[in-house]
Order: sequence, then structure tokens, then C-alpha cells
Amino acid sequence: MKKSVLLIIALFMASLNLRPAINSIAPLLESIRTDLGMSAAVASLLTAIPVLCMGLFSPIAVKAGGKWGIERVIGLSLLIIGVGTVIRLFTDSVSFLVTTAIIAGIGIALIGPLLSGFIKEHFPNQVPFMVSVYTVALTLGAAISSALSTSLENSFNSWQTSLAFWAIIAFVAAVIWWLFVNQQVKKSAHTATSGTKVQLPWGNGKAWILTLSFGLMGMLFYSITAWLPQIIQGMGYTKDYAAIALTIFVVVQIPVSLVLPILLRRFHSRRFWLIVESIIELVGFILLVLNIEPLLASALIGIGAGGLFPLNLLLPIDATDNAHEAASWSAMIQSAGYVIGALGPIILGWIYDATNSFTSAVVGMIVIVLIMMIFQFAATAKRSVNTLHIQGKSTR
Repeated sequence: MKKSVLLIIALFMASLNLRPAINSIAPLLESIRTDLGMSAAVASLLTAIPVLCMGLFSPIAVKAGGKWGIERVIGLSLLIIGVGTVIRLFTDSVSFLVTTAIIAGIGIALIGPLLSGFIKEHFPNQVPFMVSVYTVALTLGAAISSALSTSLENSFNSWQTSLAFWAIIAFVAAVIWWLFVNQQVKKSAHTATSGTKVQLPWGNGKAWILTLSFGLMGMLFYSITAWLPQIIQGMGYTKDYAAIALTIFVVVQIPVSLVLPILLRRFHSRRFWLIVESIIELVGFILLVLNIEPLLASALIGIGAGGLFPLNLLLPIDATDNAHEAASWSAMIQSAGYVIGALGPIILGWIYDATNSFTSAVVGMIVIVLIMMIFQFAATAKRSVNTLHIQGKSTR
């Protein structure tokens, strides 16, 4: 088998592990809260902590990759995710479960930013295709874990076993990564450039606008990831119905991520598609707060989320003049943006504890969408598009 095929398989398997530790929680949250006596605010930490780790540890991941090689760090990260997931089998307290979220979150945080560098190094002429492989695998992992968690709980009669089950994928991926990558690759791309210093644009106003756009998008995404099943169950629907809604929310993001590059080639405006996706998401939240067709509402929110994530990743490329600037802007935006995004599930949990209802929380998400649209207008103002990836001149 060709080396490139082995690397693609390894990349796909690694990417599968970036969401199950997070998405497997939401369908089981009611059982977890009942058994452990957990408040909604504390329960929200199970989703918020891994996302927070993605923000805090992303800069560390880049430094570690430069020192020890991105391939080795990715392999180690898969083991960390596996360990953080498998020990959930022994959960008997809130503090223990939160600790597992921290361990898994560190593994996810370390692996996430390095996969982009891995793609750039080993597939320089196939970047769009490999990014699609990465995105589809990530979303597929989220969808499968969302869809099967309840069934696994019923089969094993244990939510602990259901949560720990996803360690299998992590350990299999770690073995594949070791055989297909670490045994094939002798030197990491980042090792050769470990002395390069990257200055993050903390003092740049435009960079903060892009960061807030990314962060608000993350608040919405991770709030829904954590609480959608609970929101729908609060409307009077069953746990299985709520799990289907969460699966729909995740699955619809796969075709959206595949179709969006085609749409951008036909109509180049970043602003147009950002607003379109935000409006679609807004309609979904309105249907949700009105208790109208939760499955349709979940699909619309998923369509919006599926488009907003890659669009926000494009913004720092548009706003900068060279690859080094784009990398530094992306590092800042994702680092601070994920920290902002992690606040979403916590705020929703706090609102639920205070009101004993998710209605106010969903209304709050509608407000966040409207604020996010303001930042999207500001983020795409008066700047020509970098044409390295997608042809076109206007961001409007």
C-alpha cells in the first residue's frame, strides 16, 4: 500500500477522535445528573472543559510539535484521549468525571492544531481534499457518538460503559498512527522550523473582531452540542427523540462542509455566506423557542453551524498578507475563540438552574446570533480576498 494512502487512513482515524469525548455526553446527561446529583451548571462543565482546553493548550501544542515533531505529539495525544475516555468506566463522583473531561480535553487540544500542520507538510498539493477528509472524519465521529450513546447505555445498562466505549477508537487510532505514520515519517516538518517565532496579534483590533466572531460561533455550537437533547426533552419529547435531533444537528454539517467550497467558487463573498448561514441558524433557534418541529429546527441549526465554522477559518487568511501572518492570526483567533466558546454551555447551565427552563437560554442564543452578525459585517469590511485558496476579490 502506498505511503500516501497509509497517511490518509491514519489522518482519518485520528480525526475521528476529536469529538466523541464531548458529544457522547449530551445524550446521557439526564442519567448522569440523576446518578451523581449534578446541577445543570456543573454538568455543563463536561462539555465546556474540553473546549476550554482547546483554547488554553493550542499554543502549547504548536511548541510541543516544534520540539518533538508533530507526528509524535499527535500519536501521544491519541493515547491521552484514550486514557481520559476509558477511565470514565470507573466514574463514581462528579469530580472524577470532570477530571476525565480535563484529560480528554488536553488530548483533543494537543492534536487539533497539529493536524493542519501535518496536512500542509505531507499533502501540500492536496490540501483542499485532505481538509475535507479531516472535516468529514471529525463530524462523523461527532455524529456516531451522538447517535449511539443512548443505545450503548441501554445495551450495557450503564452510562459509564457507554462513555468509556469510545476509548476503543482512540486506542485503535493510536496503533494505526504508530504503524502508518511514526514508522513511515522520520522527521517532522515543524522540527526543522522550531526556532521560528510567531508574534500573535493581540494588539490588533481587526484580529479581535475576527476572534469575537469565531468565539460567538463557538458559544452557539457548543451550547447546542451540550444541551440540545435536554432542551428538546424539556419540551416533552423522549430521550430517543432528543438523541435523534442531536444526531441530525451533527450529520447535516457533513454535506454543508463539502458543498460550501463549491458555493464560494460560484459566489465569492464571505459576508454573504456568513449572513446566510447565520440567518438559517437564527430560524432554527426561533423554531426551537416556539416548540415547532424540533427535528427541523435541529437541522437548520446544524446547517448554519456547518457553514459558519469553515467560513470563520477563512477570515484570518483574507485579513492577512502572507502565510506567517495568517498562521499567527489563526492561532490567536482559535486560542481565545475557544475560550469564549467554552462559556456557552456554562452560561446555559446557569440560566437553567436559575429559571428551571431552557426557554430563556434559547432566547439568549438568538440574541448571540444577532450580535455575531454585527461582528461578521465588521470582520468582512473593506478587505480584498486572498486568492490562494478560492478565486475572487471581494469579501462583500
